[in-house]
Amino acid sequence: MNYKLSPSDFAYLYEECKCCYYLKIKHGVQRPQLPFPGVFSALNSRLQGTLIGKNLQELSPLLPEGIVESQEGFVESQIIPGTSAYIKGKYDLLVKQADGTYIVVDFKITSPDEEKIAKYQTQLQAYHYAFEFPVKGVPKQITKLGLIAMYPDRVKFARGEAFLSFPPKWLEIEIKRENFVKFVKDINKLLEGPVPPENSNCKWCEYRHYGEKYAHLFNKNN
Repeated sequence: MNYKLSPSDFAYLYEECKCCYYLKIKHGVQRPQLPFPGVFSALNSRLQGTLIGKNLQELSPLLPEGIVESQEGFVESQIIPGTSAYIKGKYDLLVKQADGTYIVVDFKITSPDEEKIAKYQTQLQAYHYAFEFPVKGVPKQITKLGLIAMYPDRVKFARGEAFLSFPPKWLEIEIKRENFVKFVKDINKLLEGPVPPENSNCKWCEYRHYGEKYAHLFNKNN
């Protein structure tokens, strides 16, 4: 059995509860999806969509130089050696530099603090690996990874409209391929073993057990 690993699961699901992660990847048991406020999707798509074909430094001179080549594309890796796992997911921005190498950018509407580097670094390492070892197509040489973090700063009202300021900040992430491969090997080992223990702080596990506890009441009513 091969395991499809989604980069977006690393920052949240995997870190929150190994049991829930195991159930999703190995048995297809999904957590219920919480509604995502449409305003964030609208902001994200509009901010990213304006960058195609432009140099990142048109957005801010504080960002790396490079032309945004594509937005929100899917990438899939070969099976990672020593595992039964592969990467498949949707990246935010692929930026081509003057020397022909690329930057993978994750675009976040969030506060631009250094903690975000630790939180999202594995997600970006996964995209890096998939681009350099794609299951099909030509590999791309990725020499830089990072987050563009944007968060509402100032508001101005003029001519019957409200204008929000979103100053971008670049948070670069060091490429660590060997560390990432080891990380995937640890995940593979987890998936090949028994169901891991639940995280005592996992609200989804707690909710599931409430259902088990009170299921007999519904059965009596029916």
